[in-house]
Amino acid sequence: MTIPGLLLRPARREDSAAIAVLIDQLGHPGSSAEDVAARLPLIEAAGMDALVAELDGCVVGCLTTSVMPVLHRPRPVGRIAMLVVAEGQRGKGIGAALLRAGEAALAARGCTMIEVTSNNTRKDAHRFYEREGYEATSLRFAIHAEAGHSGAGH
Repeated sequence: MTIPGLLLRPARREDSAAIAVLIDQLGHPGSSAEDVAARLPLIEAAGMDALVAELDGCVVGCLTTSVMPVLHRPRPVGRIAMLVVAEGQRGKGIGAALLRAGEAALAARGCTMIEVTSNNTRKDAHRFYEREGYEATSLRFAIHAEAGHSGAGH
């Protein structure tokens, strides 16, 4: 599906304010444009991708990837670490276009399995990923690391 006026490209420092708004819409408030601008070079230096969807000159979506070499698989595992489309632009195919671009970038890095994580509360996102061919295969457990907290006994 081609979306007139849609451009997918690497994120740039000048996209930071728009990306910060998208991160907030994803449910992660508190990232400023300055925070995003500081993190973008770290993403690039780590060999990860940060892509944006630009529609008619405005950033309306963002996707980031990561690659994880693992012992239990012969090839690295790719991860769509973040995918968000602006609230007013959802349902137009922008997310699917970003997802395909992320998948292509991960495949180019040798990943033969791609996974995505999504908050348990984001039911619309879960339906989106299922429509795009992803299936729920496991649970992810997380802990917020704190200084001096080993996690033992909790």
